[in-house]
This record gives sequence, structure tokens and C-alpha cells, in this order.
Amino acid sequence: MRYLVTGTTGYIGGRLAPRLLGHGPEADLVPDPDAGPVHVRCLVRNPDKLADVPWAGDAEIVTGDLLDPESVREACRDVDVVYFLVHSLSDSDFASLDRRAALILGEAAREAGVRRIVYLGGLHPDGDPAELSAHLASRVEVGETLLRSGVPTVVLQAAVILGSGSASFEMLRHLTERLPVMVTPRWVHNRIQPIAVRDVLRYLIRAAELPGRLNRTFDIGGPEILTYVEMMQRYAAVAGLGRRRVVPVPVLSPSLSAHWINVVTPVPKSIATPLIESLVHEVVCSEQDILGYVPDPPEGRIGYDRAVRLALSRITDGEVETRWSGATVQNVPSDPLPSDPEWAGGSVYLDEREQDCGASPERLWTVVKGIGGERGWYSFPLAWSVRGWMDRAVGGVGLARGRRDPDDLHTGDALDWWRVERLVEPGGDSRNGDSRNGDGAALLRLRAEMKVPGRAWLEMTVRPRDGGSTYHQRAVFIPHGLPGFLYWWSVAPFHGIVFGGMVRNITRTAERTDDGAPDTPPASRRPSWLRSRRSAGRAA
Repeated sequence: MRYLVTGTTGYIGGRLAPRLLGHGPEADLVPDPDAGPVHVRCLVRNPDKLADVPWAGDAEIVTGDLLDPESVREACRDVDVVYFLVHSLSDSDFASLDRRAALILGEAAREAGVRRIVYLGGLHPDGDPAELSAHLASRVEVGETLLRSGVPTVVLQAAVILGSGSASFEMLRHLTERLPVMVTPRWVHNRIQPIAVRDVLRYLIRAAELPGRLNRTFDIGGPEILTYVEMMQRYAAVAGLGRRRVVPVPVLSPSLSAHWINVVTPVPKSIATPLIESLVHEVVCSEQDILGYVPDPPEGRIGYDRAVRLALSRITDGEVETRWSGATVQNVPSDPLPSDPEWAGGSVYLDEREQDCGASPERLWTVVKGIGGERGWYSFPLAWSVRGWMDRAVGGVGLARGRRDPDDLHTGDALDWWRVERLVEPGGDSRNGDSRNGDGAALLRLRAEMKVPGRAWLEMTVRPRDGGSTYHQRAVFIPHGLPGFLYWWSVAPFHGIVFGGMVRNITRTAERTDDGAPDTPPASRRPSWLRSRRSAGRAA
């Protein structure tokens, strides 16, 4: 069996690909061994985003874009099954982009003789598609486009997916943990049939093995039907929290709800809005025909409480495989920096600082690589927090995204309002030919994804030296128009405190931890009132 998986840098695709290869932690989530050897091809815009995942060496990573017909045709060559697991939710024109991608993929798959397409769409009520939210209507349209492609297609339609790192679960978790009293809109009393991510993966794997010319949709869901209020109350019980008090109000639009979720949870408004617009509908399976093809395992499908426990245990143990924030938006390539060979010139502002450190390069790199999230940014935590709230207020991602893992980073990971653009481990080769990273130096380059009138990066480099290490830090800002220049000069007076404090505290923390002291200084932590509650994870 030869699989093509699209969306492998996203939440579901990043979990499906390793399981097709037999790398998943669950022994039962593997393809049928009677089908023979397995080959997995992953189509990605930026192969560097998969460079650090442990299963990448066993997969074929190809560069391409679902909106580029030639690269899609090449990716579909000699493939048996194609998984369509992408969407352009963060783009304002997501419906037309997804429609075009589905048309291109369907045509390429038909020409290549692909035996089956598998698509994960959204569960929705029966009736006129015009009455659906824009998000659900787009998912329906993509499914119908693939079903008409001439390639046998299985469309799996799911509602809320419960799993560590999913946007729906993060929204539910943070709302429940942070708000013991909630003013809620009417949609929280709509019925929902949530499903555990493990059951979603099982259906995806088995869908590739379904017989013959089967070409249809299947509703998939967990064993329970709940309202959103019941889901929050049950979450609170599993997490060891007190019962939540809910005060209903007759009118609270999805747009206002999305603004509130943008403030309270890590999920930004751009993602919260389509999720809430989908919850305005009751999303319950209208049929369970899938069970005739993919029977429940002996222990049954995963119930709601067990799904929450599994997700919380993964979060507590720092074993979140993929996260909603891992996916990047379309057409945001790595822009060249002033030191790169392809730099074309233009205005640029720099803040560069360097300091010798008595700690070993390995210890200093551990501190650098663990920056952000709960550990904070090692200087003036109130300033970072205020800037994060300002960004959220104008629709940006802010600091609330945190980290996928408290200690581990991959290229492409979201890190608060940054994205990991390059990651060079100590002694590793620089794939981009940047000579500054020679001599065994380690590099972490972050690209800003906050709302800012220009482009910004933060680089942290660790180099070995006799008796210790050297830490080099560089902030780069390329302004866009007059607002960009005004922005830089308005924040420049704070750079000595913020960036200078980072250099001092990072090196001091590394030196203290070399002596066995705790690895995060009090000055680096966020104010306690901005930290996520950890009681739920400990209770689980």
C-alpha cells in the first residue's frame, strides 16, 4: 500500500502519518498487515517542518502545494490511497482555496489511477447547505467535489474532536478551567456527538481498506450525545474542579462569543469564529453505517470521560504529538533576513547583544530551547503579557498559544506569538548555508506572527568557547511603511530592559542550573494571574 498524506504538518495528518508507518503508541492503529509493505509519501510546502519529527526518516517527504497542479500530479504518481487533510481556515478566502485544492487533487488522483481518496470533513445537520455556517458549508462542498472526482472517495464527517492539542479541546478546557461562573449563549445547549481523536484515526486508517468502488459519506461520532454545557460540567468533574455555574442569556452572537474565547482561551478569533458558527447547529450522527464496515473494537469506542482523561494525561506528561497551532497559513514563506544571500536590501532595524556564559553549551542551549510558554521570556514579564493582550485585542495570536511541549521544539512549531522558522541543534549542519552557525553552534530562529506593521524575527545562538559558552541574541525588524518606522521607535526605549534582560537572565539561569539550582528564575515567569491553571492536569 502506497499512501499520500496531505496536511502532515497539521493536527490530524501529523498523527496519521506515523501510525500508517507503524510508529504510533497504539498497537491497534496500524494498517492491515495482510495488505503488504507500507510506503507513506507526505506532501508539504516546507519540508523543514518535518525535519525534526522522529518518523520522518521512514517517510518520503516531497515538496509541493495543493494549489499547484503539477506538484500534485507528481505527488499522486504510483499512489494507492490519498488522504485530503488540509483546510485554509485561517485565510479569509478559505472556501474558494479549499474548493480549488479539491478540484486539483481530484483530477490528479483520477489521472494517476489512485484507488481511493479519504477526506475528513465536518458533521452537519441535514437540510439546505445554504443554512450552514461558512465553515461547514465549505467542508460539505469539498466532500462533494471529491465524491464527483471519478475516484472512489470516503468522506468521514466528525463533530468536536477530543484530544490533547485539538482546537476544540483547548477551547473547552480553558473555558471550563478559567471560568467557574459563565454567561453562556443559547448554542451551548445544542446537542453534540464528540469523538476521541484515537477513534478518528482508527476510522481514517480503516477507510483506506474499504472495498471496491464505495463512494459515499459516513458520519462518525463517539458513543455519547451531549450538550456543550454537559461537556463542560463533565470536564470539570474529570479534572477535579468544582461544578461550573452557568447563567444563560437569550442573545450572544457567534461573533461576540468568538471575541470572548479569543480573550479567555489560547484559540484566536480567526479559528474560534468558524468553530462556534459550527456549534450553532446540532451536530449529531444521522446514520452509523460506518459500523457495518469498521466495527467497534472489543472495548468499544472511547467515551467522553475517558477521552478527557487521555488528553489531560498527555498534556501533563508533556506528550502532545501535534497541536492546532502547528499548522501555518498559506503563502507565508520564510522571508530572507539581512544576513541571507538572497537579501534584497531595504530598511532594517537590529538589536544585537552577546554575552559569555560560564555554563556548558549544552546547558545554555537547553535553557534557550525551553523558552516561552509557562517559562516565559526571561525579562519584564508584565511587558510581554501586556503586549500579548494588545495583540489578542486586535485579532492576533498573542502569547496564549504557548508551546506544544515544555522542553522539545520542532521546526514549524508555534511558540507563543512566534513560529519556529529554523532550528539547528548543537553540532548540527545548517541547511540554509548560514555561515554564522558554523563551529558547532546551535541556533533558534523565531518569526513573529503577531499583528505588527512589518516583519520581525528573534534569533538566539549558542556557541562553545573555552571554559563555557557564548550566547548571541539578535532581534530583526523590517518595517512596512510609516507605521512600521513609528512602531519601532515607539518600542525602542524598552529594548534595553526587555532584550538586555533576556540576555542576562538566560545566561544566569544556565549557570545556576549547571550548579544544580532550579532552571527557571522568578523574573522569567509570567505573572501568576496570566498562567493557565494546572490543577486539571495534575488531577488527571
